[in-house]
Amino acid sequence: MANIFILVSCLAFAAIAIETPNFWERVLRVFHLSPKPLSVMAPPRVSQDEGWTLIRCDDPAAFNEWLGKDEEGMPFRPGEEPSLGSHLLVELYGCDPESLKREDCVGNAMRSAAVESKATVVDQSFHEFRPYGVSGAVIIQESHYTIHTWPEHGYAAVDLFYCGGTVLVHRAVEVLQDSFKPSRIKFLVVRRGLQHEVDR
Repeated sequence: MANIFILVSCLAFAAIAIETPNFWERVLRVFHLSPKPLSVMAPPRVSQDEGWTLIRCDDPAAFNEWLGKDEEGMPFRPGEEPSLGSHLLVELYGCDPESLKREDCVGNAMRSAAVESKATVVDQSFHEFRPYGVSGAVIIQESHYTIHTWPEHGYAAVDLFYCGGTVLVHRAVEVLQDSFKPSRIKFLVVRRGLQHEVDR
């Protein structure tokens, strides 16, 4: 008799779950658990406009995966024209303001980003502004990494310009994320020195 009661109860429970919208979300809320949405990675969007190739992405996970593939160097993806270099613009929002204030912190983060990405560091220069903000560059054999910070807004603008397939630029991005702890990131890659422009 007890087994029949359990079976009927389970069937009733399943019927309610199927017929009630958002049933499982409500159950999770009762137990103070929040449903975790399935993350859908939005792949980078590639567009070409009058001699420019632009790659945009707002999803750090999708972009980091794409960056790892980009490091394979030329030839680029189908439909992409070969170029001499790639200019990665990184928008870091909601950063830890303290990490953006001092020349030594910002300089160390940028140098570490270059070293971790296997770039060959040639020189570096950073300047701390009053009341706040740091600008600077790490010159690498493969081009340069630059930054300007707005601690009062928790924002940093980073440019990672690299060429060839030897720089592991996704590692540079990881170092910057660890150093500045942004809550949101946007990416844009501009291909520099497109083959048809250089050859004409």
